[in-house]
Amino acid sequence: MPQLPVTHYFRHLKDDLPAGIVVFLVALPLCLGIALASGAPLFAGLIAGLVGGLIVSWLSGSQLSVSGPAAGLTVIVFNGIETLGSFQGFLLAVLLSGIIQLIAGYLKAGIIGAFFPSAVIKGMLAAIGLILIIKQIPHATGYSEQFGGPEAYRNVDVHELFFPILDAFNSISYGVLLTSVVALLILIIWERPWIKNQRFLKLIPGALVAIAWGILYNLAAERWFQDLAVGSIHLVNIPVSNSTSEFLDNFLLPDFSYWTNPQVYVVAATLAIVGSLETLLSLEAVDKLDPLKRTAPTNRELKAQGVGNMISGFIGGLPITAVIVRSSANINAGGKTPLSSFIHGLGLLLSVMFFANYINYFPLGCLSAILLHTGFKLAKPALFKEFYRKGWSQLLPFIITITAILTTDLLIGMSVGIVFGLFFVIKANYRDAITLIQDDSHYILTFHKDVSFLNKSLLRKLLAYVKPNSKLVIDASKSHFIDHDIVETIDSFLVSAPSQNISVEVCDIYGKEKLIKRDEFVILHDHHDISPSGKKVLLQKKTSE
Repeated sequence: MPQLPVTHYFRHLKDDLPAGIVVFLVALPLCLGIALASGAPLFAGLIAGLVGGLIVSWLSGSQLSVSGPAAGLTVIVFNGIETLGSFQGFLLAVLLSGIIQLIAGYLKAGIIGAFFPSAVIKGMLAAIGLILIIKQIPHATGYSEQFGGPEAYRNVDVHELFFPILDAFNSISYGVLLTSVVALLILIIWERPWIKNQRFLKLIPGALVAIAWGILYNLAAERWFQDLAVGSIHLVNIPVSNSTSEFLDNFLLPDFSYWTNPQVYVVAATLAIVGSLETLLSLEAVDKLDPLKRTAPTNRELKAQGVGNMISGFIGGLPITAVIVRSSANINAGGKTPLSSFIHGLGLLLSVMFFANYINYFPLGCLSAILLHTGFKLAKPALFKEFYRKGWSQLLPFIITITAILTTDLLIGMSVGIVFGLFFVIKANYRDAITLIQDDSHYILTFHKDVSFLNKSLLRKLLAYVKPNSKLVIDASKSHFIDHDIVETIDSFLVSAPSQNISVEVCDIYGKEKLIKRDEFVILHDHHDISPSGKKVLLQKKTSE
């Protein structure tokens, strides 16, 4: 992508400035909420948002994509921190994942997203949505015990997944519950059409309104009905800096002693794969939403995300990806260039430097409500209905992926889902690649697409249906590649066909298997030259060259 002049960005400042402010207001509670769901320091979520806005915005080739901490990685982050036993050890995995993404970008691996079945990817996102809901219910009810996530991720029985939820409802804090429920209702109402149709209201993020409700409620409760106030344990608690040196102390370096721990590389690879997939899917969605229909270079995006994760991991931040929620907010608010994403990052920086004491008024229950809402959108019932309507070939990989992730972990669950997804892809390709149509003693065998060795068994089965004293047309005009095994099967049939008085006409078969000087048969006539008897074999043996 050619480098645009600086004046191009300032030309759109009137659009990018308000869009950047809107994205900042959306991102601030999300950065905190995702860090909360990940079991990481809340400041780590803000660092990831800073890196995504201030750095990745300019490295990326996308004009409207916004990067930062992603809900889709919360499970991996939580598992990674638990597996390694140290957040600073996990930071090394984030740094390494960035290196992997950077290398993948230079290896032009930006097309990898196309090789994962859609049902598996959506199943992964739905499973993450369910896990977010399970993890956040205790926070939303004010459960005071330390709660990190589903116990199934520590390789115990899956029924223990729901124990923390039962405990949460036995330890309800009514002030926190009231805050969470009303915040969740606000988020639901804010997405209704009559709100979105209001020019002023649609510019105000629902997450910001939910946070404002929580702050105002708690200030009023502390003054007039303290029994329903939200305790300090249920409020955001990020470090307040009184000087530049204090602010810099909030940043953490990775623990490089973990480089000898093989689990670090497993976590890094998982972050790189899932993060890259989420980025590429988000990028594709943003390109479709872009009013100017600009297309972002995928390999450059992988490089940008790689550099971003290297920096985020090195200074104490969560892993980052391109994220569709903030990107769509950017587009809806009228953003035109990467300047809007940069402004959102600048807003995050100013807020943590000068307004951290005000951020600490945010109730955790409101952040939980935002994550519950996000989880519901990822795993909404309409998605299950959609896959049910698509049939078993789509529904089974979708359900199997969700079940496998919930009962094992994200990487194993994705692997299981991909195996089943590819099985159905191969099965569909096996069925649809070749068809045989019969009309009395006339048969037409059609290759509808590229035909691989996987279709050899089907081809033999269909050729066996052709009866003696008949005419067969083999039409491969729609395919661009035919595997050598397929060509050999056809050649064998051509040799045996005259003995059964089968007239065979071949259309556009040879040469597509990429062989050089190994064709054994050549077409003597096209299909318009069939003799009236219909019994003439239109091929003859070619002398070897």
